[in-house]
Amino acid sequence: MQFSLGPILFYWPKADTQAFYEAATHSQADIIYLGETVCSKRRELKVDDWIALARQVAASGKQAVLSTLALISAPSELKEVKRLVDNGELLIETNDLGTAQLAWEAGLPFVCGPAINAYNADVLRMLLKQGMQRWVMPVELSRDWLVQLEQDLGPARRQFEVEVFAYGHLPLAYSARCFTARSLDKPKDSCELACIHYPTGRLASSREGQKVFNLNGIQTQSGYCYNLGNELASMADLVDVVRLSPEGMETLEMLARFRANAQGQAPLPLQQERDCNGYWRQIPGMSLVE
Repeated sequence: MQFSLGPILFYWPKADTQAFYEAATHSQADIIYLGETVCSKRRELKVDDWIALARQVAASGKQAVLSTLALISAPSELKEVKRLVDNGELLIETNDLGTAQLAWEAGLPFVCGPAINAYNADVLRMLLKQGMQRWVMPVELSRDWLVQLEQDLGPARRQFEVEVFAYGHLPLAYSARCFTARSLDKPKDSCELACIHYPTGRLASSREGQKVFNLNGIQTQSGYCYNLGNELASMADLVDVVRLSPEGMETLEMLARFRANAQGQAPLPLQQERDCNGYWRQIPGMSLVE
């Protein structure tokens, strides 16, 4: 089993992003994803910066993967995605079927990201023919669903890797609207890049005090932090790569704790007011089974 660091989903200052990836090159991660997947207005790092940073990560001996936008809505965004696909050396994570098509046309293998609704064996076989090397399971699916899917795939399962999002605020939905801007009474076109002031998103709680959602620009996330650190033993023979989504420098320490508990020998302490793991257990996602 390998461990990966997913793309940073939040909007961090350039210096903070660079510092994180510098530290990540010395972490226990096998695979590191880099790139903007949420909003094209987040331009602390531009395309050339991401490619240069990814090459530095690759030079450290880890696999570097360039992640792309999940919601492409303008020609300028498509142009930047094409530049990432045409980088010439680094694997691409596609979060939109259009990007998967671009990779196929270029003859490039790719990772199918969690934003693509690939739920069944027929879709995965289609993506496999187009060059998919790794599939990141949609976050709302369960272990039981994965077991059934792998049975449905038969021999085709051995032709690609399965990656599971196992830590971080779950990316649940994307919208043309910016919810962070809306929460501050700002229009999307004049958002003043407000989400850079919320490095782990903006929490939206219910009247009963439940952490329902986390607002992250045009992305809606889970209010609780998904944590499958105590479910790793149940992934044996099913999952090839376990993904942790960066929440800050402390995620690198969490990665080390995941590795230490790969066989269940060092259980992680979970807290009802912070963590959830329901989707993996095929129960309501906000739930926590300890």
